[in-house]
Amino acid sequence: MTDRHSFHLNLLKIAYNNLIQQPTFKDAEASEELEFLDQFAAVVDDFEHHRPEAYEDGQTLLVRLVRGYPQFVPLLARDLFWLFGGECLHFMSDEEIEQFQQLDETQAELEASNNPVDYLSLRQSILGDASDTRH
Repeated sequence: MTDRHSFHLNLLKIAYNNLIQQPTFKDAEASEELEFLDQFAAVVDDFEHHRPEAYEDGQTLLVRLVRGYPQFVPLLARDLFWLFGGECLHFMSDEEIEQFQQLDETQAELEASNNPVDYLSLRQSILGDASDTRH
């Protein structure tokens, strides 16, 4: 059974691992790229340890990725844009937003009725294969 936090933590780790394999970051000598990777690693750590700053810092990081490294956006699961919200929602379609809203609402309803929630199964039942998690 996969909980929401573990699911998103896994996506963050996958995104980080995908990015460090890209020549821009793999062969990074520029301080800007190294700083970006350090900030990404910090967001992963903050999220893993349930630190509240993870959400604001994650949002800032994803916006920076979209603006500074748009070629790497396909390496990120769309779930991360929803997770961090705020300005990240500008990079999502209305259809995606509606699907993630439905996912959150269904999860809340299940939890309110004390039903165990397997986030991964619930996500797949609502989003299907339309939303790639880049595994």
